[in-house]
Amino acid sequence: MTPTRVADGIVAVDTMMANRPEVTSAYVLEGSQPTLVETGPTTSFRSLAGGLASLGLGPNDLAHVVVTHIHLDHAGGVGRVAEAFPRATVWVHDRGAQHLADPTKLLRSAARVYGEERMRELFGPVDPVAAGRIRSVDDGDTILLGERRLDVLYTPGHASHHICLVDSATGVLFTGDALGIHLPGAGELRPATPPPEVDVEQGVQSIERIRASARSLLLFSHFGPVLEVDGLCRLAASRLRRWAGVVRDAMSETDDLDLIAQILSTATAGERPSDPEAADRYDLLSSPRMNAAGLLRYWQKRDESA
Repeated sequence: MTPTRVADGIVAVDTMMANRPEVTSAYVLEGSQPTLVETGPTTSFRSLAGGLASLGLGPNDLAHVVVTHIHLDHAGGVGRVAEAFPRATVWVHDRGAQHLADPTKLLRSAARVYGEERMRELFGPVDPVAAGRIRSVDDGDTILLGERRLDVLYTPGHASHHICLVDSATGVLFTGDALGIHLPGAGELRPATPPPEVDVEQGVQSIERIRASARSLLLFSHFGPVLEVDGLCRLAASRLRRWAGVVRDAMSETDDLDLIAQILSTATAGERPSDPEAADRYDLLSSPRMNAAGLLRYWQKRDESA
């Protein structure tokens, strides 16, 4: 698909994850140091590379690659991108850096969530990034991109190593998965609470940081721009709390994940897109079962530490 300009000097590239449009987006910040935010999985590399080429970016042109977190739908392709664009520096939160250099544990964790076959189908191989190419960041750090910069917000909740990014030139905020999934057309906002690291309290705090930090629009990795900052952030916090509460209540009836997932699906059916194709795209990224599994683990860890 043709890249789309979403803000001054920022272009969205549809990575066509799972050969589906409007599921996962990467973003290019133009300027003297062209920068890619998110890569998508390795299976999306051809679509991503085609989008970059259409913007005039060849192998020696990309200066930076920044990922909001290391989950495979966001950063699974970063090794392949680093190989194809050998001058690019790769930026990631400090807790995620080692897993880009050696993705063994990352792949093991993803396989527990998706299963080996489904993981390979969706994401493909995950190539390591040379350690010397990786730069670690944390809250308050700045990534200098020539005439603009990205300010780093540490936003745990979805994952312990999650960051959001604020573009100094436009005030645009790259959300990663901190607010959940918001796909074009359907217009629904769905929490993203996969195992193993979801933390509801931290997630709500991160949503409030995003609300306070976004100066213009939000750019979702899933998928595209959203202008309504306050309302969407309020909805994100409310739904995260509600979904967590549904799972907590379900745990008083059963500890069976499939039953809990069904209870969650039924309780949140009104938030499900009516169009079957749109609903399928949401489930591809953030199914009720995956969300239930993450929230179940969250509550179990809370109980164990009490």
